Amino acid sequence: MKKLIIILLSLCLLITSCKQKEEDTDIALIDKIENSLLPGIIIEGDSLEAYNINKRMEYYNIPGVSIAFINDGVIKWAKGYGYLSEEKLQPVNENTLFQAASISKPVAAMAALHLVEEGKLKLDDDVNTYLKGWQVEENGFTADEKVTLRRVLSHSAGLTVHGFGGYTASDTVPDIIQVLNGEKPANSDRIYPDTIPGTIYRYSGGGYTVMQKMLTDITGMTFPALMDKYVLSEIGMNNSTYEQPLPDELAVNAASAHKADGSIVEGKWHTYPEMAAAGLWTTPTDMLKYALEVQNSLKGESNKIISPGMTEEMLTPQMDAHGLGPGVGGIGDSLRFSHGGANEGYRCQLLAFAKTGQGVAIMTNSENGGQLMSEIMRSFSSVYGWTIYKPVSKSIISLGKEDLLDYAGDYSFSWQGQEMIIKLTVEENHLHGRQMWDSIEFDMFPETNLLFFGRDDGASFEFVKNDSVEFTDLIIQKQYTFKRKAGQL
Repeated sequence: MKKLIIILLSLCLLITSCKQKEEDTDIALIDKIENSLLPGIIIEGDSLEAYNINKRMEYYNIPGVSIAFINDGVIKWAKGYGYLSEEKLQPVNENTLFQAASISKPVAAMAALHLVEEGKLKLDDDVNTYLKGWQVEENGFTADEKVTLRRVLSHSAGLTVHGFGGYTASDTVPDIIQVLNGEKPANSDRIYPDTIPGTIYRYSGGGYTVMQKMLTDITGMTFPALMDKYVLSEIGMNNSTYEQPLPDELAVNAASAHKADGSIVEGKWHTYPEMAAAGLWTTPTDMLKYALEVQNSLKGESNKIISPGMTEEMLTPQMDAHGLGPGVGGIGDSLRFSHGGANEGYRCQLLAFAKTGQGVAIMTNSENGGQLMSEIMRSFSSVYGWTIYKPVSKSIISLGKEDLLDYAGDYSFSWQGQEMIIKLTVEENHLHGRQMWDSIEFDMFPETNLLFFGRDDGASFEFVKNDSVEFTDLIIQKQYTFKRKAGQL
């Protein structure tokens, strides 16, 4: 008996020792992640400088960040940084709620795919077959090709409305029909097909709002209730809800939304009746429970919502690297699914590898969160040897201050009736930009006389000259043309 007791005690000590070593390893890795943030661009000749997360939060004026990480199919750690608001009263913890913004979409897609497997929906049927009290407009674009659930989930349905701005605490919140029709008090345009379904990829939050209506019509349930029944409760996302507005009892530990200048959004956050597209309140830990279910479902180890076959179809690119809900990329062990989110005052990111059991969820309560999240992702990539999220090396040409002054000035772009102005000033060997509508600032370095790049994220800035060799236009990311203000040429 004494020998058995000694063996059991030795076994307990061994288990305790192994657990302690594992915890020590996790702490060391967390510390490394926190101190290995990397920029998107490395200028040739400069040394590679790693950043500390708290200092970068201060640099970007971001009050709060929350991160969770899975490895080997297990949530290894979750941690909060900073505060719920710029008032610095309550710290962010692993249970702090953030708006997931567009990451609401892939989670909502799981409910739709569940209903497909129940036989209540078909992926390739005309959605009007299932909609009650409202129909997608039939027009010349839908004569031969129809808006289907598959196309809605993969953003190839030809539907309008990219995203939604939400509603302040003092606004009247529209119902779903008013949103679909673009009727007051809705602040977004009507949702309808303006191109042939199935022909192009074009991101459409409007499509997911059509899906929201379809799911409630099919089930006879409210959208928050059906999402809780079919997805959230099934996989233990117990700190998550699609309720809009957020119930008072959940607001106690919810991070306030912040504008780029650091101020709190009116009423702390916006309300989004477009729940499938933008309405999920959650935590990074809960987002990774979604990721874990996808990973385990694909392996056939947990199929609480959809089958392995449906999961495989969900992760199959439909058009432009988008699956049935999440974005997808890579093949084999590098197969990954992801989605970003950008609501008023929030930025967040989810990335998971489908077969290796790794994944990261990051949530911030600031419109400046995008660049910080990319730096954090590059830290994970460096620590864990990923082939994505790597800094890019670029060379710059030498331009003197007098040369750079030729580019300086105000550049204007009209967006939904609002004039957006970027002010360019001269720094030591580069230009400094400031977006006057949200106070976001950035540095631009010259790659050629006409092409500059963003120091933090590698964004492209192309200048255009007129016949008098004066800079007249600034084209950002090859999409948005800002005109130089009159009198500054």
